Amino acid sequence: MEINVLLFELALTFYFIATIAGIIEIFRGRKPASRVAVYLAAAGFIFHTANIIVRYVQGGHIPVTNMHEATSFLSWCVLILFLFHELRYKLGLLSSFIMPIVFILMFSSSIFPREIKALSPVLQSYWFGIHVILAFLGDAAFAMACGIGIMYLIQEHYVKSKHLEGLFRKLPSLQVLDEINYHLITLGFPLLTFAMITGVIWANSAWGTYWRWDPKEVWSLITWLIYALVLHLRLTVGWRGKKAAILSIVGFIIVIFAFFGVTLILKGSHVFE
Repeated sequence: MEINVLLFELALTFYFIATIAGIIEIFRGRKPASRVAVYLAAAGFIFHTANIIVRYVQGGHIPVTNMHEATSFLSWCVLILFLFHELRYKLGLLSSFIMPIVFILMFSSSIFPREIKALSPVLQSYWFGIHVILAFLGDAAFAMACGIGIMYLIQEHYVKSKHLEGLFRKLPSLQVLDEINYHLITLGFPLLTFAMITGVIWANSAWGTYWRWDPKEVWSLITWLIYALVLHLRLTVGWRGKKAAILSIVGFIIVIFAFFGVTLILKGSHVFE
């Protein structure tokens, strides 16, 4: 077994166990949330990072040029933001809602062919790395916002039903969840914006035109408009709380379609091999 495959499988295994541990935490009654799932996720992240480094060295470029690499890299970016927010906020049960997203992405990655291919000439530009990192970190922020949005809806259900025991006591307050949701969207939106700007600059240098109505470009624009609407409604109309949480979830569904749907269903120059 090649080293990059072994490292990937180890990361996938730790993410799976972390996901199970996180789900178990939900049903542990009044007991305070343990950090087992976080430690398991961190261990998986170490193997995952090593896998990405090995593929970078073997391929000579950021490993995002096929569906296996791109999906793996997206899950790795989500882990970066998850571990950062876990260290900063120490949110109860955050791993229970984020690790399933990470594991599903990694499991999806494991299904696709894993060969390492040379970078095509059109991608050989310094804009490639900048555009990719901005875009993937932006999507990762939206994935985190989706997880926080789900936490908010569950906590709101407990508040409205006046069931103030069990899971209610282990979840952060509605105000904290709403603030973190807003923080993640205000992080992801400029990252997506700059990713699109670098993308059009790169497109002009590669194809001689800034915009070609490629399916990926169109769905990236739709995603941008969705999150622009989320921020606009929050700042001007005061859409917070439940409405913001729902929009965060809907927005990430659009992100997922733009990521997978464009590649597997639609055709265009952004399609991974």
